Amino acid sequence: MNRPASLPRSPRADSARRPFAHAGAASAIRVMIVDDSLTVRTIFKRMVESDPALVIVGTASSAERAIAQLSETPADVVLLDLEMPGMGGLDALPAILATPGKPQVLVVSSLTMDGAEHTLAALQMGAADTLLKPRPGGFTEDYRAALLGKIRALGSRIAESAAEAETVPARSPSPSFARPGFARRAWRPEAIAIGASTGGIHALGLMLRQLGADFDLPLLITQHLPASFMPVFARQIEAACGRPADIATDGLALTPGRIVIAPGHGHIVVRRKGPAAGSGLVTRISTEPAASGCLPSVDPMLASLAAACEGRAVGVILSGMGRDGVLGAQALVDAGGMIYAQDADTSAVWGMPGAVARAGLASLIGPPDRLGDAVMAQAFTPAPASAPAPAALR
Repeated sequence: MNRPASLPRSPRADSARRPFAHAGAASAIRVMIVDDSLTVRTIFKRMVESDPALVIVGTASSAERAIAQLSETPADVVLLDLEMPGMGGLDALPAILATPGKPQVLVVSSLTMDGAEHTLAALQMGAADTLLKPRPGGFTEDYRAALLGKIRALGSRIAESAAEAETVPARSPSPSFARPGFARRAWRPEAIAIGASTGGIHALGLMLRQLGADFDLPLLITQHLPASFMPVFARQIEAACGRPADIATDGLALTPGRIVIAPGHGHIVVRRKGPAAGSGLVTRISTEPAASGCLPSVDPMLASLAAACEGRAVGVILSGMGRDGVLGAQALVDAGGMIYAQDADTSAVWGMPGAVARAGLASLIGPPDRLGDAVMAQAFTPAPASAPAPAALR
């Protein structure tokens, strides 16, 4: 494949050229640690410094000090505690995101109910990911591996996005593009299914805002989150878009305008109530292992929609690490459905959307608001009188 035409550069694309804390670290990911506990800062510092791909550019015991330091010494990734004296991490988040390095923020939170509320609020505001802050004695080797993996994924997004973008078609000057042969379908979808992971909650909010009050299709959401976060996440989504949002259960009916969210312990699988093509759709919960290893996984949701709706559905893949969703997207496209994917420039991590883009499955690649506009348009696309009815309606 030929190298694509020049792509728009992210504001963070040149960050790797800035000086780092020590000689030889010019390609390292710059990390700042913000936590009011000296013990936690010390442990995190040792963990980060154990990886030669990472470099500590500063630590701070308060949000105010973090903002001041980041203004002088940019970072690529900020580890942020939310509960601190003074301003607090949540109130400081917009200012941290706006500092010169435009850092990705990894919220280090406890999984209490209050912690879930605050963490999900931070993710909705633009924080990229979250990680449990363990109790004393819980800073194990497994925890170190998980922490460093998240930091590397968030800090490497620019280089990875540029490399992966070479495998998709050249972009036009507009912020989104459609692959040849993937024009808007002349049918109204039976459902919209959205899959997301790291950075996906913020993108999801931007996308859902574009759906007008007259949008009346069922919405399915699979978001990679701890199970204890799901009730708070459902309330957050409900408040953000003014639509009822429920956690999926066995036999839950998909009704117009309803949002159904995958539980933390299983995948959403969609089935028809009866054999007739016009029968309603219901959800089932599956705990069978998914190829991606994710629980919940996007793949079963999309693949089951492909079968239940005979392809008359739209899937949307938002920011996230890994490849979850690409197998389900293939099944949906093979059945005649459509897949939209978030673009690299606006994704915290262009793993999941990048996978469907590289596989040639995306009808549209663009920022979340543009994807929301496309979903809205598809929902109200009338079929031409001369067009044959979709297979599901014959």
